[in-house]
Amino acid sequence: MRLFVLFVFNTLLFALLSACSAPEMLPGREPQSSNPILPGYYADPSLVIYEGTAYLYATLDPWGGETLGLWESDDFQHWSFRELNWPTKAACTSPTSKSAGVWAPSVVRGGDGRFYMYVSVGNEVWAGVADHPAGPWKNLLGDQPLIPENFKPGFHMIDAEAFIDEDGQAWLYWGSGWNWVNGKCWAVKLSDDMKTFDGTVHDVTPPNYFEAPFMYKHGGRYHLMYSSGRTPLDTYQVHSAVGDSPLGPFMEEPNSPILVTDIDKNVVSPGHHAVFVENGQPWILYHRHSIPYSPDVINRQICADPLAFDGNGHFLPVTPTHRGPVFTQRKASRQALPALASASSQSGGLNGPENVLDDNYATKWQAFGDEKESWIQLDFGKLKSFSVNEVRLEYAWKTYRLKLESSSDGRHWEVLVDQSKTPVKGSPLRFQQEGAGRYLRLVFPGGEGEPVPALFEWQVY
Repeated sequence: MRLFVLFVFNTLLFALLSACSAPEMLPGREPQSSNPILPGYYADPSLVIYEGTAYLYATLDPWGGETLGLWESDDFQHWSFRELNWPTKAACTSPTSKSAGVWAPSVVRGGDGRFYMYVSVGNEVWAGVADHPAGPWKNLLGDQPLIPENFKPGFHMIDAEAFIDEDGQAWLYWGSGWNWVNGKCWAVKLSDDMKTFDGTVHDVTPPNYFEAPFMYKHGGRYHLMYSSGRTPLDTYQVHSAVGDSPLGPFMEEPNSPILVTDIDKNVVSPGHHAVFVENGQPWILYHRHSIPYSPDVINRQICADPLAFDGNGHFLPVTPTHRGPVFTQRKASRQALPALASASSQSGGLNGPENVLDDNYATKWQAFGDEKESWIQLDFGKLKSFSVNEVRLEYAWKTYRLKLESSSDGRHWEVLVDQSKTPVKGSPLRFQQEGAGRYLRLVFPGGEGEPVPALFEWQVY
């Protein structure tokens, strides 16, 4: 009996120690989760689909940068980062500009077949045009903003969103408040040139409005969607109001707000969204906080979930998920070589090397910040042949110095790719280098001013 009790005690002690040493499985950190749909920190998404390819534009977090993020995909599963020539903070600065970076793009295709972007830079709205979604882009008004910072004194001239009605008429909505209060929404008809106001600017502010308007037409009625609350906290959420014309008046819908925080599910402050249609189904594309949530860290990520209507044509509440839409689930990544991951160090208990193999952009490996040289290693268990390495680093727009090495015994290493003197950036970094080995290792030499090495996923084929 004493032996049995000792056995049970040891078994429970081992289980407890194992649980304490394993990363915490917070909701949203489960393997093969497709929300967020992008590897990295982005906000305020806009999406267009052109010739079978999706182009997703977004603010770079935290709080915008010198330009925007553009991601491109032909299957909604595997996204590649592209650099835009415009907008930039340098190109979009006027005598009335403030210090804010590049925020909140809205991209639509006009009646002339060209693409038009409305974007917030320096607390002003700038307008651009391009023949292709990836550019090159140019400013529609030379060196001037479409809506200067002082257009409506006392309010925030940001978050412009264009809407093309079924008859081809274009409308523009924008506006916010200061210090997370006093939000106002303005709307105006646009002329065919997509840069001239055709008539009076109207105040169409619906109840509980703060910022981020988006117009969606359904069943002949106009659904003005928008955000309220404070995005750094857990109060940000999506509302909807409905009217019979593009200028309203708008009455808040019965189920509004339709997308809200669920702390227990690790869905925090969803908002500033767009709507797109795929497979005949409308989807809401929005940002929410990275996991684990902290009000001191502005690392938002892009997610998508289905939209639905009740029998009266009103939006139903959105159920935010971590699994994500079926068509975003990355089936090809599951064909990668299976491996075990280890690393020279990790920053915190949640940022272990095993995260680079879980097919989930809510998790990452991050090295300890004070380490002079960091590495992360894959062990295939036995000698394996490979031809492609795909690496998704934490920041697609920042440069990293690294080396890719292989080994058959874990002691003697062959350099396959050497970018230790010529930094690289982008996502994914795709190294097409045939080789064989039991181990692969990414080495980051480190250096003053360089980002701490971190990556979301590493697949080997």
